[in-house]
Amino acid sequence: MTKQSIVLWVVAFFLTVGSAVYQRMTGPSYPLRGAVRLGGKEVPFKFERSEGQKDAVVKIPTGDPAVRGWLAWKRYRTEELWTAVPMMYRDNFLQAELPVQPPAGKVVYRVLLEGAGEQRLVPDGDPVVIRFTGDVPGLILWPHILVMFLALLLSTRAGLEFFSREPQLKNLTYLSLILLFVGGMVLGPIVQKFAFGAYWTGWPFGGDLTDNKTAVAFLAWVAAALALSRSRRANVWVLAAAIILLLVYLIPHSLAGSELEYAPKAPLTAPR
Repeated sequence: MTKQSIVLWVVAFFLTVGSAVYQRMTGPSYPLRGAVRLGGKEVPFKFERSEGQKDAVVKIPTGDPAVRGWLAWKRYRTEELWTAVPMMYRDNFLQAELPVQPPAGKVVYRVLLEGAGEQRLVPDGDPVVIRFTGDVPGLILWPHILVMFLALLLSTRAGLEFFSREPQLKNLTYLSLILLFVGGMVLGPIVQKFAFGAYWTGWPFGGDLTDNKTAVAFLAWVAAALALSRSRRANVWVLAAAIILLLVYLIPHSLAGSELEYAPKAPLTAPR
């Protein structure tokens, strides 16, 4: 392996890790963190925005049993009234639970804190949206994550061959295509089925952005693979496919993902 090849592998690795971390940390399933001031003290919070098939615990570390709290929630995109649940103080935390929803079901929630003669809404902006998922077996989920990571790594490395004096595209291109097919077009739909009850909810059956962006990236790599034998500028096609996959990873994970459409239901209890 030449010095140039080693440098390109290092660059590809850091681009891959950076893209994967950015995607996870900016997505709507990543926990919402922040802090609020109450009675002169800063109270941090971390609100989950994804949960499996169990009640979701909402906790705030007040460290003060005199502080009271209410958890208000309702199902997402419904005309239901808010339900308010008093939070219990336990082990330095105020906590309450959101009822589990069917896979792809969403709930909006926020907390009202009261102490030292003050009241604070947490968060003080838009309420938090949490989505419930079906339980995905680890034997399916972890291979999917690993193969998709390797696909991005090989794809990025293949694209960087554009800058080599003597590009070696064939093996990197075919491996990138195979890994993307296995991770995104085979294991991805299986994960989707376990998590949300359908193998494919992208075009033409729906608007799931995760499915659609995976399909776009896969087709880009199909085009790059065909260009190896049909174009004198195959390195340009491979670079373009690599850039498309990187751009796909810059789209926050689970953005515009599967969402359960609730049937009409009588309003729930209004908060006191």
